[in-house]
Amino acid sequence: MIVYIVKRLLLLVPVILGITLITFFVSRVIPADPAQVAAGLEAAPEQVEALRKMMGLDKPLYTQFFLYLKGLSRGDLGRSLRTRQPVMNDIRRYFPATFELAFLAMLVYIFVGIPLGILSAATRGRSTDLVTRIVAITGTAMPVFWLGLLFQLFFYRNLSILPAMGRLDSGVAAPLRITGMFIFDSLFTGNWTALGNAVQHAVLPVMTLVLGRLAVGVRLTRASMLEVLDKDYVRTARAKGVVETLVVVRHAFKNALIPIITVFALQFGWLLGGTVLVEVIFSWPGMGQYGVLSILALDFSPIMGIAIISAIVFTLLNLCVDIIYCFIDPRIRW
Repeated sequence: MIVYIVKRLLLLVPVILGITLITFFVSRVIPADPAQVAAGLEAAPEQVEALRKMMGLDKPLYTQFFLYLKGLSRGDLGRSLRTRQPVMNDIRRYFPATFELAFLAMLVYIFVGIPLGILSAATRGRSTDLVTRIVAITGTAMPVFWLGLLFQLFFYRNLSILPAMGRLDSGVAAPLRITGMFIFDSLFTGNWTALGNAVQHAVLPVMTLVLGRLAVGVRLTRASMLEVLDKDYVRTARAKGVVETLVVVRHAFKNALIPIITVFALQFGWLLGGTVLVEVIFSWPGMGQYGVLSILALDFSPIMGIAIISAIVFTLLNLCVDIIYCFIDPRIRW
């Protein structure tokens, strides 16, 4: 097992190199001058040229790429032209907000999507199955930005029961920073005022993320469960008089877990890297909003840094899924 994990971690190196190569050259073929952007539109040509030399943009592309790889080997993702801070510092600042939002959405996604998929499979062809699938598909059919705006209109403007944007109200002090995630930091420090306010602010973006992806989890769980429910050992358990609930949960669900775990892990990766629209709509100061502002400012270093971090996250998630497989099904371990 340890040898397998080490091999998979070593495979992370060519993945990062490939992502770095693609994002680097794509950023360089865009018809825009980062030096001009950094210097300002009213800067003199001499200032722009001096800044271009300082940034290394006057060197050949392959030289720029190898210099970037040299910095990357030291954990240096470059410096943001917009924030004037190292990209790694910005990522440490913004990533906890995105991780908190994705983690909360994933918890709700699991505890809603899997039971609905099991219920849909257990009641195949009945009205419950039909209603479950319609609800799940309806949420996915709506664009995320439209769904978020509808929630803001209904819960904030009409009912005035949930905040529309941000992570905390302006009058509520942020908890002592431990992880950067307000809900967890509030729990660790016993700041119940900040905890309640942070939970209220997280409800609408979490609902938007979950409903936007719910159909994937429900349909996959349903399909996996239906395949297992038709197996001989399930029919044998029913013939022995085992209660239907135990047949579904103990015999069918456990053997249907592998494809379910795969899809839900990939969904978590998508939540970490695909919260851009939700963060913009709800003014959630996370990686998505940071990436959008960097794109608008033609700030290439943060864009490349976000792409590399996303690649690492997806690779590590796939590795975790493969390890979990070994514990669920011993045949895979052998």
